[in-house]
Amino acid sequence: MAPIPKTMNGILVEKTGGTEVLQYKTDLQVPTPKEGEILVKNSIIGINYIDTYFRSGLYQAPKPEILGKEGAGKIIAIGPGVSGFVENDSVVWMGSSGYAEYSAAPASRTVKIPEAITESDACAAMLQALTALTLTEESYAVQKGDWILVLAASGGVGTWLCQILRAKGAHTIATVGSRAKAQMPQDMGAEVVLVEDEEGDDGVKKAIMEKTGGLGVQCVFDGVGKATFDRSLDVLARKGTLASFGNASGAVPPFAISPTLFNYVSTREEIMTYTGRLFTMMTEEKFDVKIHKIYPLKDVAQAHNDLEGRKTMGKLLLAP
Repeated sequence: MAPIPKTMNGILVEKTGGTEVLQYKTDLQVPTPKEGEILVKNSIIGINYIDTYFRSGLYQAPKPEILGKEGAGKIIAIGPGVSGFVENDSVVWMGSSGYAEYSAAPASRTVKIPEAITESDACAAMLQALTALTLTEESYAVQKGDWILVLAASGGVGTWLCQILRAKGAHTIATVGSRAKAQMPQDMGAEVVLVEDEEGDDGVKKAIMEKTGGLGVQCVFDGVGKATFDRSLDVLARKGTLASFGNASGAVPPFAISPTLFNYVSTREEIMTYTGRLFTMMTEEKFDVKIHKIYPLKDVAQAHNDLEGRKTMGKLLLAP
């Protein structure tokens, strides 16, 4: 392996705010892997909506901070107490401080990438696909024939939800923000696609109830939060489940929900089980990985603007 440099490029956030707080630095210190960590030279970095929460202050975290919850690349150093990996392994990881050339990733949340899967696809799928997979089994165990509502269905998690629900034999109603985004959820398996900008809140609610014979849906997968929370409750069937997993429109009053994938993959056994199933879905069952765009690391502000401006479909990635 080449010598490990002392400094690296990355994105530093020293205070909360808009995209102006995303500082592109060329002199950040390369981390040293601690107990239970491995050092990864990232070839690709994931962008997730939760990154904007930590940037804006909706979710609290100590500053200064390097944002980013996932990445993929090659292992270049292994910390104490780590087994099962060797240098130059191609891996995908979940953790923190991803918006950088190098990340010290927790070995417990790092997985080797099968040869049939690219690092970009593995990174694009990891957090969002595992979120969708665990939502449909842990938050609500979807059954064949269920009517399910997926909000923001053209996004990263939404496209995975539509595919998984189709595979499970569920009937999926999807909502999207604009007509330009309507085709993707349909391609991914949604039976009904409702356009929020055209239908309006009341129109969406009416269409859902009509489609379900007035009974409502068994589950709503809601990554929007404040703007849709009450409506999601209104369209639930008796004994239905509202799975709120994001706050894209803000936190739900009068209490803030802070959903997380990590409650479902907190043990090594769970993460290996779900990543194993995920990789099988990608290699054998031919699930699609939808990548919206790969942005240069220095253009992360544009990526955040596109994400928050509802201009994206699928996964956003960074190239260091």
